[in-house]
Amino acid sequence: MELPAKKRLVLGSNSPRRRDLMEALRLPFTVDAETSFIETIPPDTPHERIPSCMSEGKSVGFHRPLAEDEILVTADTLVLCGEGVLGKPRDRKDAIRMLHLLSGRSHHVITAVTLRDTHRMHTFSVSTEVRFGTLTDEMIEWYVDHCAPLDKAGAYGIQEWIGYVGIRGIDGSYWNVVGFPTHRFYQELLAFIGTETA
Repeated sequence: MELPAKKRLVLGSNSPRRRDLMEALRLPFTVDAETSFIETIPPDTPHERIPSCMSEGKSVGFHRPLAEDEILVTADTLVLCGEGVLGKPRDRKDAIRMLHLLSGRSHHVITAVTLRDTHRMHTFSVSTEVRFGTLTDEMIEWYVDHCAPLDKAGAYGIQEWIGYVGIRGIDGSYWNVVGFPTHRFYQELLAFIGTETA
């Protein structure tokens, strides 16, 4: 479908999951993820604010000025388990550590999305609670060795094998856990455009 006011969306992310979900929304967009943002967050930043800081940093660090009809979309996702912040695992060992930490517990997946045009910037975040059943060593190691957890916050994809067999339930948006809160994004996008054209 066409966007109101003939806006053009630019997805500032290389995530294949975000690209696929944007395509599923049937909104025209291009991908341009080049940024000069260095991923550093002040140590006193509240954990729940980290995705917003990261998303805004990616937006502000975009490599070129935006055209008048462009809206840049950036996002960041992390997993909060107790007091622990889980981003993308460094390697196989780190992925196994994260999944052991999540086993038999609840955690929160927080995704922040930033919309920016030539006049303003708006960021929102969505949190989903995810409840894992007990994961055995065999389950964890099989998943890590046969799937691709290293590019995912918390070292898992809910839409993959570990989600099918390990997740007991969720409270909130499923698509947020995949990596992009589609319903909230669509509503926020229409409001963002409407504010400009009102």
